[in-house]
Amino acid sequence: MAAEFDARFDAIKRHYLYRIVNRRAPLALDGTRAWAVKTPLDHAAMDEAAQYLIGKHDFTTFRSVHCQAKSALRTLEEVKVTRSGDGIEITVNARSFLHNQVRSIAGSLKMVGEGKWQPDHLAKILAAKDRPACGPVAPAHGLYFMQVDYPVNRLKIP
Repeated sequence: MAAEFDARFDAIKRHYLYRIVNRRAPLALDGTRAWAVKTPLDHAAMDEAAQYLIGKHDFTTFRSVHCQAKSALRTLEEVKVTRSGDGIEITVNARSFLHNQVRSIAGSLKMVGEGKWQPDHLAKILAAKDRPACGPVAPAHGLYFMQVDYPVNRLKIP
């Protein structure tokens, strides 16, 4: 790496995955690797709701009270919800994230999946810029940091 390379500040995109296992039976092997949700979830409604979060927004609603970032302004490039059997995956890509942002998004999307909120409710809580408007924070054991992207010119030794 170049001497001035900084792993945190030179990153241009981070990729996160949040895993939910949606079935009544308890988790055996995935007990500490996914969020077990027994209530049937509508992943299509969750994905529809997720699209309201794409773009540059003030994510104060999805920010932890312990967040030390100077600004809640973030740009989400992709938020996608897919399903394969009992597994629901929420993928989120952005340059940077706020403390607990992805877990807060996952918890709010669960509310939509359960039918407690309509998909457009995510646009309303985002616009509220008010932490109590957010859904529950999803447990940490479903969150995975998948990848970080760097500009090619920062990875080469001069």
